[in-house]
Amino acid sequence: MSGTHPLVPVAARANIPIAQMRAVYRCDEVERRLTKLPPKEHESLRATYERMLEKGPERFQVKPAGLPAMEHLYDEMPNFTEVLDDVKRQLALCHDSRDALEITPTLLLGPPGVGKTHFARRLSALLGTGMGFVSMSSLTAGWVLSGASSQWKGARPGKVFETLVDGQYANPVMVVDEIDKASAEHAYDPLGALYSLLEIDTASAFTDEFAEVAIDASQVVWIATANDERAIPEPILNRMNVYAVEAPDADAARGIARRLYQRIRDAHDWGSRFDPEPAEPVLAQMAALAPREMRRAWMTAFGNARLDGRCRVELRDLPAPAGKRTPIGFVQ
Repeated sequence: MSGTHPLVPVAARANIPIAQMRAVYRCDEVERRLTKLPPKEHESLRATYERMLEKGPERFQVKPAGLPAMEHLYDEMPNFTEVLDDVKRQLALCHDSRDALEITPTLLLGPPGVGKTHFARRLSALLGTGMGFVSMSSLTAGWVLSGASSQWKGARPGKVFETLVDGQYANPVMVVDEIDKASAEHAYDPLGALYSLLEIDTASAFTDEFAEVAIDASQVVWIATANDERAIPEPILNRMNVYAVEAPDADAARGIARRLYQRIRDAHDWGSRFDPEPAEPVLAQMAALAPREMRRAWMTAFGNARLDGRCRVELRDLPAPAGKRTPIGFVQ
């Protein structure tokens, strides 16, 4: 598909997604595996192969036709400016060419609550390519990314395989949340699959241990989050662009809190009952919270204000600071 006219300014070009089809596996290989299965055995594996053949190997490979509008992301997440700048550069390289969207695997490193996971979700929405999500802090199996051998009881494909086979896109955003929380106590290294998945050459023929069919995962956009890089193997760090994300400063935090107030207000019918802008003292106190805590705090404040019959959020409506929660139960 041809790109836009080179004389049209980048900012003026239509932001309509360009999609072409890409095969993420070979049906002949799937058929060969299926025919080799013993009758009445490996029913889960058989169902997987049949699903692959039914869906077919073609998936949408999507990228914006022009440089997408990103100003709202800079406003919404001012502490991610460096990361957004890099995403914009990489989008600019491919938007008016036949090249596929290519974003270097990214690690967002920073303290809890600064918005790392929220950024990953917003990037997925910007690119419009779907998303797979793996939380390493709640990991119960070391093979969640790469799948487990079908010989094991209860085995199933890994998250990468499922996202590509069951999804619509060849280049989804894959979020590995809290990658530093991955435990090495499992029989399998939960991060072992990333050594090949983060390299385009080896990812193009990634083999899930359950299905044992090569899939093309070379177009996956990888975003990982972590609090402590010391818990992440050096070979994985070397395969990623690492960004240290700090908590927003006071002015930026106030801006985030104000915009979140307005978004919540605009998104609900009951929001029209409230003032268009929050009071300055309330905004100042909200700005002291981590970004991920702000939404819960605003919802609590809106509810408390309505219970009191008011259309304006006041300081008394905000939840108690962490560590000062009202105890639940009987007073001794």
